[in-house]
Amino acid sequence: MMDSPRTAVSDLPDCWPALPLASWKDTCTTLNRWAQMVGKVRLALTPLSNHWWNVALYVSTCGLTTSPIPYGPRLFEMEFDFIEHQLHVRTSDRGSKDLPLTPRSVADFYRDFRAVLKALEIDVEIWTMPVEIADPIPFDQDRVHASYDPASARKFWRILVSADEVFKVFRSRFIGKSSPVHFFWGGFDLAVTRFSGRRAPERNDADPILRKIMREGYSHEVISAGFWPGGGGVEDAAFYSRCGRQARFITPGWANTSSRMKTSAARALPRRHCSNSCRARMKLVRSPGSGTGKRWRGHPRRLREPREKAS
Repeated sequence: MMDSPRTAVSDLPDCWPALPLASWKDTCTTLNRWAQMVGKVRLALTPLSNHWWNVALYVSTCGLTTSPIPYGPRLFEMEFDFIEHQLHVRTSDRGSKDLPLTPRSVADFYRDFRAVLKALEIDVEIWTMPVEIADPIPFDQDRVHASYDPASARKFWRILVSADEVFKVFRSRFIGKSSPVHFFWGGFDLAVTRFSGRRAPERNDADPILRKIMREGYSHEVISAGFWPGGGGVEDAAFYSRCGRQARFITPGWANTSSRMKTSAARALPRRHCSNSCRARMKLVRSPGSGTGKRWRGHPRRLREPREKAS
C-alpha cells in the first residue's frame, strides 16, 4: 500500500505542545471525572460491544465526542469542545444545550449536566461513583476537584489530535482484528489494540467491578499502544505499549522541550512520515504494576512493525 502525503503526521511544534503533568494535574483530575459522567451515559444507553468498545469517546475537530447515541426515535451526541470550552449536547430533532467548561466542583458540574439532559428530555440513570481512580468520591458529593485551565485543556486536545493521527496510521498496517482508535474515560488514555485471535486466560481480579471490566476487556490476547497524560506512579505524559497486564512507558521530557514529544511519536512510524531526527533522549519507565519502579535513560529501540497478518 502506497502512503499518501496526506496521511503524513505533522511534525510542527504546535502539534505537540509541551504539557507537563505538574502544570495541569488539578485540571486533568477534574476533567477525568467530568468525562466519566459523559462516558457513563453512553455506557447506559448503548448495547455492549466486545471489549467495551461501545463506551469510549473519540477525538473530534474540537475535543472529544461520544458519537451519536440512540434514545428512542431520536439520536443525541455529547461533545467536549476544548476550543470554545463548552460541553455540547445536541439531539437529532435540533435540540441543543451547552454546559460551560469553567472552574467548578465535580458536584456542581454533575448537577448542571443532569439539568441539561433533563431539559432535552433525556432521562438516564448512571452510577455516580467514578472508576479506575484512587480514593473515588461520588460525583454528587465531590467538592474537592474543581479546577479547569482552558489553555491546558486545549493543549491536551491538540496532543490527542496528533497522537490520534499516529495511531490511525499504525492501525492501518494491520489486517487482523483491531480496535478503533478511541479514548477511554476511565483510564483517561487514547489507545488502539490489536488481537491475535486467541483466547486469553480468564482474569480473576480481587475487586468484582474491576474483574468484570477486565474479563470483557481482556478476554482475548491483545497488544495495545496508547497515550496517557500521566499519574498513578508515572510522573509525566507517556506513550505506552501493553500486553495484558504488563506495560512499558516511553516518557518524553515535557518540561524541557515539546520536540521530545513528537520524537517519541515518530518512533512509531517509518522515517519518511516524520522529519524529526529521533535523537532526543528518552526515559523508559516501568509500569507501576510490573513490580518495580526502576527507570533508566537512553535511546529506546525503534519500534518494529509486526507481520502484516493475524496469527
